[in-house]
This record gives sequence, structure tokens and C-alpha cells, in this order.
Amino acid sequence: MDALYTAVATAAGRDGRAVSSDGRLDVPLAMPPALGGDGQGTNPEQLFAAGYAACFASALALVGRQAKADTGDASVTAEVGLHKDGPGFGLAVTLRVELPEALAGETGRLLVKQAHQVCPYSRATQGNIPVDIVVE
Repeated sequence: MDALYTAVATAAGRDGRAVSSDGRLDVPLAMPPALGGDGQGTNPEQLFAAGYAACFASALALVGRQAKADTGDASVTAEVGLHKDGPGFGLAVTLRVELPEALAGETGRLLVKQAHQVCPYSRATQGNIPVDIVVE
């Protein structure tokens, strides 16, 4: 499969820096206080949450345009939880989708469901981690 775009970033762990190949992303990384760190940087879960929220909002805008529905005031908040999973760790996600009043009800829920089928983050996590979607 030919990529439409490839992002490249390098990090050496949870403490240090994450830097993209073009230098546009250059952030300090640190363990959050909940995991024993000082919290003086971002962490992979925050980066994943930001990426997933942005991607899902874009997918919602796409399906909204296709349905001729105005999703301009919609917003997506992603909550990414890190938990123990056997010998390793796992993730769980809650997506909180806030829709404009004009999309309340079944129409909005259908657009959110379609966005979940289109969003590459949703497709990548399907069957791998639990993703709960809350329409607000």
C-alpha cells in the first residue's frame, strides 16, 4: 500500500525528547506524577490522545461534508488510559464527541458511527484496545 503521507519521529523513551524529522514537533517527555515521574513534559498517552482526537474530528468533518451536515462546531476529547495488562501494559480510550445542537439525536449518532469507521486511529485500534464513544 502506498502511503499518502508518512510522519517520522524519534524518541529514546518516556524521559527525554520526541522530535519529528522535520523539526516541527520537538517536545520534552516525562513520566506523569501518577506513574512516579515529575510531570515536567508530555507523555506518549497525551500525544496519542491529541492525535486521536484531531484525527477523529477530521473524520467527523469528512462524513459531515459527505452528508451535507454542518459539523463545524463539533469537538472531540480523547481520554487515553494506561493500565496493567498481564505482564505488560495496555491502553483504553474514551472519545467524548460534542456535537452542535443541530446534530443532536440520531443524525449526529450516525455521523459519529461513520467517523469511527473512517478514522485511521479507530481502524488501527479496532479489536486491539477498547474504545468507548460518548456523544455529548
